[in-house]
Amino acid sequence: MSISVDWSDQPPELLETIAKELKIHQDYVRFRAVCLAWRSATPRIPKHLPCQLPWLMLPRRTNQNPQSNTRSFLNVSDDKVHLIDLPEDSDSNRRCGSSYGWLVILEETPSISIVNPLTQAKHHLPPLSSFPNVTSFEPSEIGKEYTLKTSEGEVYTCNSKEMRDSFIKKVIFSSSPSNENMDYYAVAILNQTGDLAFCKKGDNCWKFIDDANSFCEDVVFHKECFYAVSKHGTVAICDITGSSPNVSFIETPRQVGGDMQYLVIWEEELLLVTRYMEVEFNMDQHKVDIVYKTTDFRVFKLVLNGPKWESMSGLDGCALFLGENSSMAFRASDFHGCNGNCIYFTDDYSEWNYDGANGDHDLGIYDLENGSVVGLPGYEKLSNGRRWPPPIWISPSLH
Repeated sequence: MSISVDWSDQPPELLETIAKELKIHQDYVRFRAVCLAWRSATPRIPKHLPCQLPWLMLPRRTNQNPQSNTRSFLNVSDDKVHLIDLPEDSDSNRRCGSSYGWLVILEETPSISIVNPLTQAKHHLPPLSSFPNVTSFEPSEIGKEYTLKTSEGEVYTCNSKEMRDSFIKKVIFSSSPSNENMDYYAVAILNQTGDLAFCKKGDNCWKFIDDANSFCEDVVFHKECFYAVSKHGTVAICDITGSSPNVSFIETPRQVGGDMQYLVIWEEELLLVTRYMEVEFNMDQHKVDIVYKTTDFRVFKLVLNGPKWESMSGLDGCALFLGENSSMAFRASDFHGCNGNCIYFTDDYSEWNYDGANGDHDLGIYDLENGSVVGLPGYEKLSNGRRWPPPIWISPSLH
């Protein structure tokens, strides 16, 4: 004898308990889509969900209508592409960082926007004209709108496009800007000067972390401080919560020959990741294209009883995601299609990512155990040779 069960007639408390056990955005959305009762028993915004496996935000397609605001996001766990309407990401804008599901977008104006593509929420950080080394902004001075001063007192000018392209490398947050009841800090890595600048939620201007000059390779937030790394791998610990920044340092194995450095929080531990690249010169119709290709990564873990740095040959089943995003680590077994002990990377050496640059993107998956590099599944069929803006990892978030 069969028993008919009305799945819509379940106690709301039970439905809420089950929903809280879900860890993947898609599962949560499907759960709420079952019926009105299930949807009513669960919050629209699932704040309990952990950080999600990143999507790769792709350049606009070459055959796409220039007036279209639709952007493509590749989900690497199932090779599916999600199309999202994102007016803030126009062809004249540049992405310079993603944290907690928020994109940082620069325009050819002083404005610095932050936007969550899934929720369409939008805020602003203090403008480019408010950085300490920007002495003036005159929009009427076409071609030299910004006047800047170096630490040695030399004065020079930049136009709006140069400021958009090369002034900021990327911006990192201490927590999600979506939390209205919590303050957050943002740290900007400056390309040309090697400075780190910061602001707090609600601030009108940026301030320099003076003692951390040249620690401009990467920054990550960990244990209530920002950790920043220099070209040679030395780490600065920046506490910016007081009246003035307090900076201390951690010595690391000197990374001779490394091209880029990253910091990643891996199961509450700090990793130093060094990236190695080779340069290729391609001749095409008497034009030289400079192409960078990643060949190797080396990973070190900070051991606190020392402190000392321990070389790692594996990641205990985790995967790292590196690029213009805030560097992230995930346990691969939690996500279908994610490869453990691997580094998912995309190009973030900004000088080659300007509007108008040629060449293919340097992105793929590096296997830390055997040293191999393979292409990113699903990307090649979507790649259209367009370089601007470069792809960027973003962890989808509904809050």
